[in-house]
Parts: sequence; C-alpha cells; structure tokens
Amino acid sequence: MKKEDYMALALSLASGTIGQTSPNPSVGAVVVKNGRIVGLGSHLKSGGLHAEVYALIQAGAETKGADVYVTLEPCAHVGKTPPCAQLLIDRQVSRVFIAMADPNPQVAGKGINQLQQAGIHVEVGLGAEEAAKLNEPFFHYLKYKRPFVILKAAMTMDGKVATQTGDSCWVTSAEAREDVHNERAKYDAILVGSKTVATDNPHLTVRQPQNGKNPIRIVLATHLEIKGDRHILNNAAPTWLICGSQADVELFRGKYPHIKVIQLKSKEIEINTLLDALGNHGVQSVYVEGGSQILTSFIQANAFQVCHWYIAPKLLTGQDAIAVTGGKSPLKMKDGYQLVFEAVEQVGRDIKLIARPIKGVE
Repeated sequence: MKKEDYMALALSLASGTIGQTSPNPSVGAVVVKNGRIVGLGSHLKSGGLHAEVYALIQAGAETKGADVYVTLEPCAHVGKTPPCAQLLIDRQVSRVFIAMADPNPQVAGKGINQLQQAGIHVEVGLGAEEAAKLNEPFFHYLKYKRPFVILKAAMTMDGKVATQTGDSCWVTSAEAREDVHNERAKYDAILVGSKTVATDNPHLTVRQPQNGKNPIRIVLATHLEIKGDRHILNNAAPTWLICGSQADVELFRGKYPHIKVIQLKSKEIEINTLLDALGNHGVQSVYVEGGSQILTSFIQANAFQVCHWYIAPKLLTGQDAIAVTGGKSPLKMKDGYQLVFEAVEQVGRDIKLIARPIKGVE
C-alpha cells in the first residue's frame, strides 16, 4: 500500500464518526510498521480517547519506529484527555503523516512543533482537501463562532413543497426520507419555523434502524405560538424555542424540562442575530428544514453554506401550490443567488442536489 492508501483509510475511519464527536472534530488514525497495519483508531465521542490513542493501544509494542497517519494535527495541550503529541513521542514513533494542521488556537501548530523538536519526521498535507471537507462545520465554527448552515428542501420538479391545502405527505420517496434522517444525524441541530410545527407536526428526530443521535430541535417561534399537542414538545430530543422580545416566556418556563427558551432582544427573529446566539450556545452546525419562509429568510440573509435539495419526479402545477421559497424575486436574472452544483445523485426515485454559493457565503 502507498502512503495515500493509509491516509485514505484514516479518513474513512474519521468519516464513520461524523455527527457523534461534536464539539470535537472527527479524526482517524492508522499505525503502520514494516508495511503492515498494526493499529487503527478513531475519536468516537467528546471526552473519549482520541484516535491516535486507540491506534497506539492497538499497536502495542510495535509503535517503536512505526509510521502514524492521522487526519488532524495531534493535540499538544491538556484537555479532557492527555496530549497526543507527547504520547506519540513517548511511544517512539518514527514518522507522522498529518492531513492538515489544526486551526484550533489551543493546537495551531504546537503539536507539529513538539513532534519535530523530539526528532520525529513530520509531513503535513497528505489528504488535506478531504480532511478539511470532513470537519467543515467544526472549522467554520472555529473561524466565525457561528454555526455552519445547511438548507434542506424536498420539492416537486416544478418547485412545489405542498399543495394549496398545505398537504406535503409525501413529496419525496421513502428512500429520500431515509437519507434525510442520515443527514440529520450528522449535525448539532435541526431548525424549522413555527408554521411547519403547526402544519406538519413533525417529530424532528433521527429514525434510523440503529437509532442515531437526535440533534437539538430548534423552532423559530416569534411569539411562542406552539400548541400543546405538538410532537416537538415531547422529550424525545432536546428542544430549543427561539422567540422575540415580546413573547411570554412564562408559558414554557419549568413546564417542559427538556425545552430551553432563548429570547432575543429584538421583536422579530433576525437570522444573523439568531446565528450569533446559537454560536454563543456552542451550536456548530444547523440543518435547516424550512418551511418556505424560513428557507427564504436564510437565503436573503446570505446565511448558508450549502443546500441539499431533494427533487421528486412529480408536477403539481398551479400558482396556488406552495413554492419552495417565497418573498419577492429580483428584477433581473443576474441578481439571483448564484450557486454551483457540487454533487448530483439519485436517491430512490428522486434526485438529490448539493449546491454551494459560488462566492463564499459566511
């Protein structure tokens, strides 16, 4: 196997833990001795052992003189666990291949320097692009202190999300809905508006065969207009209600232990203020599921990083059907929001499009 193959394996190990390590990044590590893989590891959860530790434990006595492939710079500070850079030094590894340096100020080159000062050969950059993509929400949050935003929509070929009566069950296939559950499990939070809660009464949980992690359910409810029979009020997942300054928060105080009410200082919920507040509460990523008005608000605020659009082979027609976005359109085509397709795949009978703003939308 080549160096690239060992790093690809480390990246694969890391990708298997996406969504379960927050607020930490997903990291994978591989230990190789004399052309044999002798240790594998990944960081499984926040507060747990780091990927390098698992891999070194598995390698045992064979770590001396071994090569280590790791997807992110080993830490050099004492956090919830001891520093990995020092452990690599203590185990007398020969070379360390690092996909990318850690932009976390607590690390930021310190691990690399510590290894080099101990006489260990260090190479940085192998698999860097894949490693950066792997932990994109983590790096975005580190830089901006705001969550990475994914806009998700399910629509017909003519851009409709519901009929004139509001019926939307189901726009897409069972396979596409299963894919959405897999996506939900990757992020810290799912976000909808109070209208979606009132109309669709969603659970907003992850329903997978193995019961994936349930993200925080976030509902934008300016006046806390949530009826008592809504699924969002059950304790299946932590739930945050975001409201404006004039909402009566006493309606929910102490009534539902799993619910947190975050009251903004403004009468209405402004998207950038919302993202600042979520960032202050440590939310690194938000999967925005709508509805139409919420999606439009994020788009008009230039407050998203990627779109996941599921398109069903159906046509509703009619101006009275509900469109995927609302608001007023620009006067000229050139003034529309410009994106680039990143991926196109078929999911069941439907098409999943992944697109990003051409210019960096922060």
